Amino acid sequence: MGKVRGELRSHCPINFGIEIFGDRWTLLVLRDLLLQGKRRFGDFQASEEGISSNILAERLDRLTHYGLVTAERVAGDRRQIRYEPTEAGRALLPVLVEMAYWGARHDPRTAAPKSFALAYEADRAGLLRSVEAGTNPSEG
Repeated sequence: MGKVRGELRSHCPINFGIEIFGDRWTLLVLRDLLLQGKRRFGDFQASEEGISSNILAERLDRLTHYGLVTAERVAGDRRQIRYEPTEAGRALLPVLVEMAYWGARHDPRTAAPKSFALAYEADRAGLLRSVEAGTNPSEG
């Protein structure tokens, strides 16, 4: 595992979250994992934001260290690692959906389809259930 800082600045619950996933790359890795179903290193690296391999490896190490992601070797190809969200990682899905909705509403050039904001506004809980199940009614 790479360098994962062990000491927190404080035990404030907001600080705890910021120290784990409070940078742009970690949130984008979580987006790819939870919203886009990416599971392999190369899948994450192919995201349009262009994360470098060393940053990606460090963020995946951090998420694994803090129990948000598991990393297991793929049977048949021991060089490949498959990343899966843990229950604690999946618990961040509503946070990401809230951030996506906020961005969709406030970024005049948003890439989010209008149907996403409409689905959120019509039935936020239903949208979350659909995303958790791996479907997104705003995409159809």
